[in-house]
Amino acid sequence: MIDQDLTTGPLGGHFRRLAIPAAIGMLFSTLYNVVDTFYAGYFGTQAQAGLSVGFQAFFILVAIGFGLSSAMSALVGNAKGRKDEVESRHLAAQGIGLAVMAAALMIAVAAFAGPTLIAVVSEPGAYRDAGLGYFYWLIFALPGFIIGPAANGILQARGDTRTMQRALVAAFFVNVGLNPLLMFGIPGVVGGMGFNGIALATVMSQTGVAAFILWRVFGRAMMQNLRWAEFIPVSAKYYEIIAQAFPAGFALLVTFSSGFIVQYALKDYGEAALASYGITMRIEQLFLLPALGITISLVPIAAQNFGAGNHARVREAFHRCWLLGVIGTTLAFPFLWFGGGLAAGVFSEDPEVIRISALLLKVEAAILPIYVVLFSINSLLQALKKAAWTMWIGIYRQWIGIAFFIWLFAYVIDGGLTGVRLGIAAGVGSGLLLSLWIGMRVARDRIGGLGLPRFAAPAQV
Repeated sequence: MIDQDLTTGPLGGHFRRLAIPAAIGMLFSTLYNVVDTFYAGYFGTQAQAGLSVGFQAFFILVAIGFGLSSAMSALVGNAKGRKDEVESRHLAAQGIGLAVMAAALMIAVAAFAGPTLIAVVSEPGAYRDAGLGYFYWLIFALPGFIIGPAANGILQARGDTRTMQRALVAAFFVNVGLNPLLMFGIPGVVGGMGFNGIALATVMSQTGVAAFILWRVFGRAMMQNLRWAEFIPVSAKYYEIIAQAFPAGFALLVTFSSGFIVQYALKDYGEAALASYGITMRIEQLFLLPALGITISLVPIAAQNFGAGNHARVREAFHRCWLLGVIGTTLAFPFLWFGGGLAAGVFSEDPEVIRISALLLKVEAAILPIYVVLFSINSLLQALKKAAWTMWIGIYRQWIGIAFFIWLFAYVIDGGLTGVRLGIAAGVGSGLLLSLWIGMRVARDRIGGLGLPRFAAPAQV
């Protein structure tokens, strides 16, 4: 069972052990979504547009799961850095209990708010109907998407990113098999569900992921002889977890909901533009994966070392994180800039969808390195227990910045789809400036500043 002390030993080795499994897991998570987009193509552009708007609405509701994941990774990581196993265990039990309650709440919210969310970014017609049907089935996947990430945060805090990797790899292959089976059925034996079969496949596979992660959490040494009484809510612990989870979850909520701003602008250009946006996001995620694996790994590494008082090691880990991520995403530039149309052609034969996708991927090619620095700063803020700042950064970058610049370039200057593209880039770029300013101020107060990136001595490589 993996249980790493990240306060000693070479940082490079820790990043490799944490980032590679995390990146592989996220690769298969993204391929999972790519598979869904590919199979939706069997039902045409309207189905792909419906999947795009339905999935966007759903993911707004699961942001709380990612917030809890971040909170558990930072808080349990801090406790482990202090060598306080009793606190680690108590936080883990309280976090899982809170996740169960959050999942029940989000199911109720989804049933009530789902149609309104989808109506905002779609026009009446076949693709809105497809999105609604897809969304209603996905509601049953909410426990898996909320409890699973929360439990995984406990594993990440202990240096275990392999469990989620294995779960996501398995979920991908299960999804590959379930999608066509549930969509088309078995001729002469059982009928298929059509487009909604994609959603049911997601429900089944993601529920399995959550069950596997919980099994691994409860198998850890620190969770042995756990008593039911330890799950009884303790207001002080719930407050501590929520105080860390809410900003991180809200920041991700803002990120997901920013897609609504983009989709709202794109709906003026028809269902082809909406389908293109969904395809673009899937392709972009593939090229972000190595960098995301590195930035996710920064949270437990920085959290444990911050808890142990190793401030110089926190600074060094941060610089390693963003430097490696920027290098990786810069290498992806030519593939997205010149090959975007070819990549989009895998998912659609519609010439207009391919044209718009290629246009949107050009801006993603340019801003991928900016995303990496932003994500690195967010991870550092979470590890330093200042996650509230990630929320404010997200509010500006994903709501105010993108909305303002899309309005400016697409409507005031009348730049059309190119204006939407430029608006996204300007929002992200200005968000980077804000996050750098905040990150430097927080680091100065918590760890004596960020300093300058340096190449460590051979013993630290």
